[in-house]
Amino acid sequence: QVQLVESGGGLVQTGGSLRLSCAASGIIFSINTMAWYRQAPGKQRELVAAITSGGVTNYADSVKGRFTISRDNVKNTVYLQMNSLKPEDTAVYYCSAPTAWGKGTLVTVSS
Repeated sequence: QVQLVESGGGLVQTGGSLRLSCAASGIIFSINTMAWYRQAPGKQRELVAAITSGGVTNYADSVKGRFTISRDNVKNTVYLQMNSLKPEDTAVYYCSAPTAWGKGTLVTVSS
């Protein structure tokens, strides 16, 4: 059974930083593309960033230059480093594998 467990969310002021982590189990982590999505209140879930097994990354235009996705195939963990946070980044952030979702971690950016 695939399990994805996010951590690292919280409350931060505008301009601050947070690092999200997602620990995966039950999958062959190293061969899977991993991704972070987010869902703000009243909005649809959207892709934030993705990273392939080979380390190729893709970002939403709204976070380019501010967020960095990375992975550690030894620890079966994917990370999302978020810098220069804005109030519009406030959302529940979800980790995603091809066949599973985490339960999400809340990020709140105060103005």
